[in-house]
Amino acid sequence: MRLLSTFSLEAGHELAKPIHNDKGKVLIHSGVLLTNKMIERLNDYGVTYVYIEDEATNDIVTEFPISDQVRNQAIDRITDTFDKIKSSNIKDSFIFDRTGEKMKDVVRKILSDIQGHKKAVSLLSDVFTYDDYIFTHSLNVTIYTLALGTELGLPSKKLEELGFGAILHDVGKVKVPREVLLKPGKLNDEEFKLIKEHSEAGFNILRAAPSVSLVAAHCAYQHHERLDGSGYPRGLCDKDIHYYAKILAIADVFDAVTSNRVYRRAMLPHEGLEILYAGSGTKFDLHMIQAFRRSVAVYPNGLSVTLSDGRKGVVSRQNTEVSDRPHIRILEENGKAVVPYYEVDLGKELNLMITECDTTLVGKTK
Repeated sequence: MRLLSTFSLEAGHELAKPIHNDKGKVLIHSGVLLTNKMIERLNDYGVTYVYIEDEATNDIVTEFPISDQVRNQAIDRITDTFDKIKSSNIKDSFIFDRTGEKMKDVVRKILSDIQGHKKAVSLLSDVFTYDDYIFTHSLNVTIYTLALGTELGLPSKKLEELGFGAILHDVGKVKVPREVLLKPGKLNDEEFKLIKEHSEAGFNILRAAPSVSLVAAHCAYQHHERLDGSGYPRGLCDKDIHYYAKILAIADVFDAVTSNRVYRRAMLPHEGLEILYAGSGTKFDLHMIQAFRRSVAVYPNGLSVTLSDGRKGVVSRQNTEVSDRPHIRILEENGKAVVPYYEVDLGKELNLMITECDTTLVGKTK
């Protein structure tokens, strides 16, 4: 299967991976031949990339790092908790007394799936649309955070604590007006001020709940702080920012830039990593960024790429030890289709580099 931009889809392309909404319901099934109307709907839904079937790549597979069951449980738990806080007159602390243990159980299941996955994390392996970005973002950040925390060697108890803070890091956004959260254009100063208040709002919600640790509350409070003091809400510098918050900052930014938003189309993972590296040492911890690079699939399976010698192909599988040096199936050489195609392992061919990524078609599809 191949990863394509929705803007490069054509009628007749066969969908290789189903399109889900954020509740896990299938909107378009795999195997469906796309029509122009379906493609238009995908763009309306805000879907940036899809996987299509392709004769030369039909054995290339992608895997989501957690099971559908755990994913749906997590989204349901996040949605239920956030909605209750937003709409209920009951004290927030009472809500967490009732739901906190269930949320912790979900975090343990996510952690178990990630550690059992034993592969670089790719959240492009299934395509989801969503009615509320906060819920999906909270789950994605938790997955990235736990993958990074595992790579950094944190013990299980600390990973569970970190994951609980991650899944609730944006709870303060329930206090931000929806029209501000979903505004498609640039925020004015007053609107940006409202957005920035979510960190302190989340901290106040969580620290008032006896069942929530103060460390988890500080994950909400500090995930927008930056090493050089340019973050918010307190402008803390490196030594004053909690270790967990430094991890969360990386996961939060990476998911934000690689997810489709109302005001911006999603970047690919390698582009998201470039954003992080641009802020290494000033905004983000370099050691953590390097560990994060090992944790995620920099070039996801199915992505069309161009190599430094001009050959073109598709990422066929990952190298466990070097996530930015995957296996490439060569489909085009010297401007001509390769028959039969063959594989190149960038983990061994160190003289070759990926110089370009493409989400349009390379070679001929069926």
